Amino acid sequence: MKKNLLLFFSSCFFAYALEKPNIVFIAIDDQNDWIGCLGGHPNALTPHIDKLASRGTLFTNAHCQSPLCNSSRTSLMTGLRPDSTGIYGLAPWFRNLAEFKDLTSLPQHLEQQGYATLSAGKIYHGGYGRKPSDREFQSLGPGATGAPFPDKKLVNTPSKMKLVDWGLFPHRDEDKGDYKIAQWAVEALNKKPQGPFFLSAGFFLPHVPCFATEKWFELHPLEKTSLPLIQRGDREDTPRFSWYLHWSLPEPRLRWLEDHDQWMNLTRSYLACTSFVDHQVGKIMEAIDRNGFRDNTIIVLWSDHGWHVGEKDITGKNSLWDDGTRVPLIFAGPQIDSGVCSQPVELLDIYPTLCDLTQSKKPKHLEGLSLVAQLQDATAKRQRPAITTHNHHNHGVRSEKWRFIQYADGSQELYDMVKDPNEWNNLIGQKGYEKVISDHQQWIPKISRPPAEGSRSRILTYDIDTGETVWEGKRILPNDPIPMDLD
Repeated sequence: MKKNLLLFFSSCFFAYALEKPNIVFIAIDDQNDWIGCLGGHPNALTPHIDKLASRGTLFTNAHCQSPLCNSSRTSLMTGLRPDSTGIYGLAPWFRNLAEFKDLTSLPQHLEQQGYATLSAGKIYHGGYGRKPSDREFQSLGPGATGAPFPDKKLVNTPSKMKLVDWGLFPHRDEDKGDYKIAQWAVEALNKKPQGPFFLSAGFFLPHVPCFATEKWFELHPLEKTSLPLIQRGDREDTPRFSWYLHWSLPEPRLRWLEDHDQWMNLTRSYLACTSFVDHQVGKIMEAIDRNGFRDNTIIVLWSDHGWHVGEKDITGKNSLWDDGTRVPLIFAGPQIDSGVCSQPVELLDIYPTLCDLTQSKKPKHLEGLSLVAQLQDATAKRQRPAITTHNHHNHGVRSEKWRFIQYADGSQELYDMVKDPNEWNNLIGQKGYEKVISDHQQWIPKISRPPAEGSRSRILTYDIDTGETVWEGKRILPNDPIPMDLD
């Protein structure tokens, strides 16, 4: 009798093991830690993301591999660091490089395991991966877009770029690109596809233009919304080279926002757009539950990098501080416990984690580490810190307690993230931190490839031998004034 019971339970376990879980993969563009459960802003309202976090594992110390869309998403989807590909800017598309033309990406790996792969919105950067000839996904829904746009820009920013805009804009939510992406995902789930499936939905907001309708602005009333915490003179103890990473960008500096009374408007716009995207996430969660997929569907929610809203005197991305690198990362579903993990983790870890959760062999090229141990025990220790790279030889190393930054010219920063979570006090040059610095310095990648052929848009290079620094094809001279705005 006992032998028969053992055989019965063994066969049940074997049947479960053969049943691969579905995967719903949700990306949010330019989403920093202004999420309720992450505590990045006291007025953040994201009830649906918070609910998802409560039923899965929330990583509160998750970081991107690069604080820029293309390089970050390329790293996540290929499983390779920017240092390994040489992709640091908004171009090239990695498939245009001979070495990576046939590399097995995450969706391709899952397709090889029998998954149907469906995608809408922004998963790779821009239109990359969205042509059928790219062979990234079997089925494609609507793309990501900032539309609809007003007849003319709402804010006359220093940059005339159409995308660099924000504010209250009367339009229909139903006409927004992110609404259509969520609707596509809901309709795909309503069709009750036969599993296993990999369904990815990439939302565009709160990427600029941060347009929202009145209902979302009303969630963040002017008189109750706090401006981001800053410290005046915060850049006085940061190296000059830290400015080179965002030397001249379309996103305005804090000084411009204050001079033109736009800081609160941008803050509210970003919060409103985040709440709008949270609502779209909620619609997908409801469709998963309503269609009976909850018990056999892994949900992964992530953002490609953070975003400054005045901190460190800048707006936008392109930095190696927490505001530029810290991202929401949540796993929920079967084989995943409910918990909060404060260990440093990387977006690079998503690919090998999904390999383990789907019981598939990891491709040999992966450079991330599986998070399965943390998904089963949120207190499980990690083997290494999180490493972020922005352009050639600029690295941030984030451990549980510290942030260490080393720039291409050798200048450095060090912050005690427990005592100084806003990174206001650079400890470099003070005595007693030599071991902390050396412990973190050892994690800087030993091999860092120069920018790949076809690199462009936000590319910075530094010649160690001559000291020549070049931003976007133009040399930066040692005495050049730091550009604080473009008007």
